[in-house]
Amino acid sequence: MLGSEYSKVSLFRVVVFMTKAHEEYMEYALGLAVKAQGRTSPNPMVGAVLVKDGHIVGEGFTNPAGGPHAEIVALTEAGKSAKGSTVYVTLEPCAHYGRTGPCADALIAAGVKEVYSAIEDPNPDVNGKGHARLRDAGIPVHTGISQSAAAEINKPFFKYVVSGQPWVTAKFAVSLDGKIATNMGESQWITGEQSRQRVHHMRNVTDAILVGAGTVLADNPNLTTRLQDNTDNIRNPLRIVVDSSGRVSPKARVYHPDTPGNSVLATTSQAKASHCKQLESQGVKIWNLPEDANGRVNLNSLLDKIGEEGMLTLLVEGGSEILGAFVADGLMDQVCAFFAPIIIGGKDAPGPVGEPGIGRLTDALHLTNVVTENIGDDILVKGDVVGDLHR
Repeated sequence: MLGSEYSKVSLFRVVVFMTKAHEEYMEYALGLAVKAQGRTSPNPMVGAVLVKDGHIVGEGFTNPAGGPHAEIVALTEAGKSAKGSTVYVTLEPCAHYGRTGPCADALIAAGVKEVYSAIEDPNPDVNGKGHARLRDAGIPVHTGISQSAAAEINKPFFKYVVSGQPWVTAKFAVSLDGKIATNMGESQWITGEQSRQRVHHMRNVTDAILVGAGTVLADNPNLTTRLQDNTDNIRNPLRIVVDSSGRVSPKARVYHPDTPGNSVLATTSQAKASHCKQLESQGVKIWNLPEDANGRVNLNSLLDKIGEEGMLTLLVEGGSEILGAFVADGLMDQVCAFFAPIIIGGKDAPGPVGEPGIGRLTDALHLTNVVTENIGDDILVKGDVVGDLHR
């Protein structure tokens, strides 16, 4: 009897130890996945680890679109050691031909012993097919370890495959009393240098950045990525200026041919053909989109267009008119608000979100998964908008 109870305790300890080991390998794979942030669109960011005899023999993360997926990178590194190994991957291996071949087939051909997959891929081309193909080949597949974390890092991809639209993050910087500028229009700079550098890091992992015509007319921004601590891997997101009638001059910095990166004018038939032609001669793309009821660019159509271009993430940097429109249309997925320890005051000093606004508190946008962070003297409040994110 004593021996039987001792065996049960020993078995329990082995199970706990192995479960912890599986979790640690999956966490390591998740750490690899985030190294690909902002570089994989329209694909998800994935990490993969191959383990054999208690040692990692191969690891990798998703390359830019057209390049090898995480599993292929890990298999290549492992070489012959891949045979008989256990695979930890943060998303279901693909089972279809896209720009590259099926990862599930590559794992089968390599002779892996077992696969731990954090979560199924909601992409209709995959969605259980990769796991099924592995099981049909006699390879055990286990799912669910670190599932929440795996879903969190790929929220933009999950939204994209369901809706065809990018994940929309609204960013603004305000004083403690909620002002983005003084009543004389001064807005540079409300927050400190460390917060501004954080915004450049956000741009560096974002596919597209969007502002309204009013912001360009008031501030004449570059909308480029300028990092002080990382000059080797800088990415300038696609700059999108929403300008329904073509008010912004072709001489604006965002349109200048020497400004790093590419620019788009998102407009309507109201914009003069000569204006659009001038911008096109400078290398600016013109997206002529439907109008909404107010004669402005229809934002849903704009998001559809961004999705058609294979972009998973959009950073909306203002100003108040464009942010007000995104709120009114219910198109925000996430908010990043930087609060500076200053008070501006003045009833005519603008806030970050313009008309039409919310009439009843019960209709106000609410955030979930809220995190706060001290950045120098400023405070960043970040959270996801509560609601149907798969519109």
